[in-house]
Amino acid sequence: MIEAIRRRYLDLLGSIYIYNEHRGYTSIERVLEAVRARDPDDHDLIAAIEKHRDDERKHYLMFKRWFELQGKMPLRVDRTCGHIDRFIEIMFRRTIDDLDTQRVIAEDDQFEKLCRVISLTEQRGHKQVHVLLEHPMVKPDKVLMRIFRIIEKDEPSHWAPYDGWLKAHGKRDPKWWERAIDSFIHSELLFLKLPLLFVNPWLRRRSDWADAGESGEWLSRPGPALAA
Repeated sequence: MIEAIRRRYLDLLGSIYIYNEHRGYTSIERVLEAVRARDPDDHDLIAAIEKHRDDERKHYLMFKRWFELQGKMPLRVDRTCGHIDRFIEIMFRRTIDDLDTQRVIAEDDQFEKLCRVISLTEQRGHKQVHVLLEHPMVKPDKVLMRIFRIIEKDEPSHWAPYDGWLKAHGKRDPKWWERAIDSFIHSELLFLKLPLLFVNPWLRRRSDWADAGESGEWLSRPGPALAA
């Protein structure tokens, strides 16, 4: 019984993470589009965001391999389990897919807001990884522990470019209410959505991988080595 609960928990955990990592690197590609248009000569910022994008894809591929090693597909979770999805929807009042990239490029306040959202999301992810590395249901899975240690090491460089841009342009730090929204989204997932998904008998697995339809540009990039 305990082992069945543990397997179900890890299944959901991995499924939520692989969704968020895929959503991360595909969305950051749009952030890069905005930065290249706004600040084409800021090569350091562009390189840092490119690293962020590539790390998110690396993390996605590690979770994908983790599922492959078990011979199963992730559970079919959607944007309601995406931290950045919910944050964008609340702050911009539209989904990531509907975000007006041209407005973000043109208006400083929009880009500033986006930087704060990404920074807070990445910092939240770093805190959560620390929790999971000490979680009794996670620690027995050596491959999963290795994945989270890699994420723990990568994460601090992910919010740095956005915080750096805010400071370099004299923009403010996040307000208390922005941090409260971040905490609300995390609590909503942890205490409401995750338990409901855990007991949902109709939750099915994906029939394909999220990156199945991606272009050769992505597929040609080397993936991470992950020992069984």
